[in-house]
Amino acid sequence: MALSGKPGQLPPVSLFRTYRGLPKSVYALFFARIINSIGSFVHPFMTLFLTDRLGLGEAAAGRYLLLAALAFVPGSLIAGKLTDSIGRKRVLVFSQIAAAACFIPCGFLDHSPMLPWFLILSQFFSGGVYPVSQAITTDLTTPKNRQAAFGLIYLGTNIGFAVGPLIAGFLYRNHAPWLFFGDAGTTFLSVIFIILLVTESRPTEEQISAGYRDESDERSEVGSTLVVLLRRPFLFAFLFLMPFLNMVYSQMNFSLPLYLLKLFPDNGTVYFGTLMTVNALTVTLLTTGVVALTRDLRPIIAVALAALLYGLGFGGLYITRSFSLILVCAVIWTLGEILSFTHSSVYVANHTPITHRGRFNAFFPILLGAGNAFGPLFAGPLIEKHGISAIWPLAGGFALFISLLFLLLAEIERRVRK
Repeated sequence: MALSGKPGQLPPVSLFRTYRGLPKSVYALFFARIINSIGSFVHPFMTLFLTDRLGLGEAAAGRYLLLAALAFVPGSLIAGKLTDSIGRKRVLVFSQIAAAACFIPCGFLDHSPMLPWFLILSQFFSGGVYPVSQAITTDLTTPKNRQAAFGLIYLGTNIGFAVGPLIAGFLYRNHAPWLFFGDAGTTFLSVIFIILLVTESRPTEEQISAGYRDESDERSEVGSTLVVLLRRPFLFAFLFLMPFLNMVYSQMNFSLPLYLLKLFPDNGTVYFGTLMTVNALTVTLLTTGVVALTRDLRPIIAVALAALLYGLGFGGLYITRSFSLILVCAVIWTLGEILSFTHSSVYVANHTPITHRGRFNAFFPILLGAGNAFGPLFAGPLIEKHGISAIWPLAGGFALFISLLFLLLAEIERRVRK
């Protein structure tokens, strides 16, 4: 990405300074995320495992994925509460170890009907990872450098993910058990990294007491998560819209592999792994530039732009059958992914009280998980009735509508705060 130093533009050197000066624990989380994501073999291939290897129909696979998403909910809520009460680090370590341990039996079960239930149990423990990681990042940053911190950790995820699905695509047919063993092994390795280098960041009693005098949206609060959330109507509306946006994004892991398998029966799984690698490489190469260029953009406006790019990318699949053009669509929705994942985290962090960071960040992935769950649930029967191509114009149009709603919310918030 060529950027000049003209007025109003970002000098090239600024791209390399984007992540400079962040806390050491943020860098540690970045490297741990790379290690963990290199072994992200299982999740991208869950749909194919359930349909291709276990012989389930699309609707039945969608129901299992819904159960996995529902299992995520109590895991996230419990971890969020523990994060605010006993600390961040120990909850993060336990959650990752338990989630990875559930993959080991899957490597020995092969076509057993028990396999999906271990995947569901793994999702329960995985629910604790996101809220703790987000709470740590929020604890250690301010509104001025949060976009860079969240962007860096997101970048680490995708640096590893650029390698993982490609390896998994080749392992899937002849060495399927190693998808589970490899995923578990890299997770254990990343946990060692966290134990050694990430420090406890839960706010002290003095910081919480001082927070009651704060006039920002991060001020300390007393009350349950729901009561405190209702005191923040703009955050409530933002969180309400995010699951609908994620319903569109969920088609990347549900409808897309089925679409590729139909278009390319002999190489569909390899093409899907390749597409996931292109997705991750796009994130790896462009996240720093996108973060730098949008650092002054209101987070909610950036998320509205993300929804627009989702509409163009996923909707564009309806008019193409060429793999090269499918790659172009993937790059478009990946730009939206960068904006959505980095700026939505910043928006939530900036509106979360210091006393409820674990609980609020536990609530956010539940809503995103609802989008991931109901996306396949609605898409499965639609695909069975009308064919795989029918999903793309619906997904594209729905994303454009959500983009307009985010813009409306942004304008209302601007006027009220002014």
